[in-house]
Amino acid sequence: MSIPSKKLQPRLVPPPQRKDRQPLPGRGRSETAAPPTVPGRWLLTAVGSTLVAAAFCAWGTLCLLFWQGSWQLLYHPEGTVAPTPASLGVPFEPLRFAATDTGVLRLDGWWIPAAPGARFGRFTVLFLHGQNGNMGNAVDALARLHAAGVNVLAFDYRGYGKSEFARPSEKRWRQDAEWALAYLTETRLVASGAIVLDGAGLGANLALEVAAAHPDLAGVILESPLADPMKPVFSDPRAALVPAHLLARDRYGLNAAAANLRIPSLWFYDSAGSGAGGQETAAYQEVSAPKSLVWLPPAPAAEKDYQDSLARWLESMPGR
Repeated sequence: MSIPSKKLQPRLVPPPQRKDRQPLPGRGRSETAAPPTVPGRWLLTAVGSTLVAAAFCAWGTLCLLFWQGSWQLLYHPEGTVAPTPASLGVPFEPLRFAATDTGVLRLDGWWIPAAPGARFGRFTVLFLHGQNGNMGNAVDALARLHAAGVNVLAFDYRGYGKSEFARPSEKRWRQDAEWALAYLTETRLVASGAIVLDGAGLGANLALEVAAAHPDLAGVILESPLADPMKPVFSDPRAALVPAHLLARDRYGLNAAAANLRIPSLWFYDSAGSGAGGQETAAYQEVSAPKSLVWLPPAPAAEKDYQDSLARWLESMPGR
C-alpha cells in the first residue's frame, strides 16, 4: 500500500539582519518634523519693500501722465476753422507752407493783402494767435489789422486748425513762427525790415521771444501778453504731487525776452483787466528799445483808440 507524498511548500526565510545596522534618522518615529519658521522682521521688511515699490511705481505713473497731458492745461486747440475773413468782408488767400523733406506742407494759413493804395501797405504783419481755438477765432483782430491798411499773414500752429497734427509746445510754436517768417522773406519776398510781429494772449509772449531774436524786423505789437503764462499748469492740484517744473518745459517768460528786445514795441492792455500797472507791465519796464503802452477802454471806444494808437506807432517807424 502506497502512502501519498506531501507536497512541499516553499518557506520564505527573512534575510539576515546585520547587528551593526542602525535605523535611519526619523524612521520608526511617530513624531512629525516642525515646519521652518520665517522671522517676523524679515516679513515686515518684505512687506514694507513691496509697499514702497508699489508707491514708487504709482508715483512714476503719475509723473508720466502729467508729462504727457499737462500741455492740455495750457493749450486748447480746435480743429474746425470757422469763421473766415470772408465772413467779415475781408478778401484773403488760403495757403499752406513749411514743407517737409518729402514735400508735405505742415502749416495752414491766410494771406490778407492790403487794399490798393492802403496807408501802411509797405508793412506786413505776421499775426500769432493765442492758445485757444485757432486762427478762425481771431478774424475780428485780422479785420482790424486789414482796416489799418497793412498786409497780414495769419496761420495755425501745428496741432491747431488744419495744420499738421502735433502736440503744441513752446518749442514747436517757436519753430512754426520761424517757418512763417521764412515764408514771408523767401516766398513772398517781403523785406525783414517791413515785417511787424503781432501776438495776442500767449501769442504775444511768443511774439516777444521771436522779436528779441530778430533785431532786423520792423517792430512788434503785443496784445495783452500773459504775465504768468504757466499758472494753469503749475497751480493745478496734480502739480503738487510731481516735480512739475521739471516735467513741464514750457516757460514763455516775458522779462528776459523784453530785456533783449532791440526793435520798437507797442503794448496793448485792457484797462478793465486786473492788476493794471503791476505784474502785467513788469516786462514792459524791462524794455530799453523805443516802446509805447496803451490801456484800451471798454468797447466800443476801444476800437477807435486801437486804430489811432496803431496808426501813430506805424507812422513813427524808421524809414517812413
